[in-house]
Amino acid sequence: MNIGLIAHDSKKKLMQNFCIAYRGILSKHELYATATTGRLVEEVTNLSIHKYLAGHLGGKQQLGAQIESNGIDALIFFRDPLTPRSHEPDVNDIVRLCDTYNIPMATNIATAEVIILALDRGDLDWREMYK
Repeated sequence: MNIGLIAHDSKKKLMQNFCIAYRGILSKHELYATATTGRLVEEVTNLSIHKYLAGHLGGKQQLGAQIESNGIDALIFFRDPLTPRSHEPDVNDIVRLCDTYNIPMATNIATAEVIILALDRGDLDWREMYK
């Protein structure tokens, strides 16, 4: 399955730690991320990640296009709801796309763990029917 990874600046360390913790599960899937998030996760996990441009340079649009073409099966977007920066990806566009195309999406660590564990159990295999 194809898993998208995005993190606002203040949540990048959390994304790294999450990917370290679930490296075994993530290694069985194709990973896609915006540039900085992808680079940081690769550095600590040695996972292979397809990296888009930085979110503010078009990476969010690239990921959105992949969602629209049914190329993402689950998305983890660790966002900072308290101090978003103008250069960081806007969560509303991504949420709208995930809702429109039935993509399971986590915006915090609690739901990210639920999605990753469901993925490992095969609970998201229904996504394969969409392809």
